[in-house]
Formats: sequence, C-alpha cells, structure tokens
Amino acid sequence: MIELNLPDMTCGHCASTVAKTVALVDPAAKVDVDLQTKQVRISSNEDRKDFEDALTDAGYPPAQ
Repeated sequence: MIELNLPDMTCGHCASTVAKTVALVDPAAKVDVDLQTKQVRISSNEDRKDFEDALTDAGYPPAQ
C-alpha cells in the first residue's frame, strides 16, 4: 500500500485528476482518495516513485 499526502488537493476536481493520474501509471491500481485529510492510498505493484513523479507532473506534488 502506497500512502501519499497531497497538500494541493483541495476539491472534487483535484481528487478526480489524482485518481486519473494514478490510473495512467497503473490502470489496475486501486485508489482511495480522502479529500478531507488530503491522503491518497494506492494499491499497486508499481513503484512509489512512479506515482510521485506523475502526481508532481499533474500539479499535486506529495508532501515529504
């Protein structure tokens, strides 16, 4: 399970974009977006860094 904090995710549109970005990295990934806590949980065999890079490119860099 990959857990990321995305401080720039503030609305439903952001959450949708995050979910779509995760799907671009791994179409089979299961993603749970919690807008209230700005947390994203991803169940995937892909590398965490691939998701971090894709989300950063989409405008949602994970907090370190």
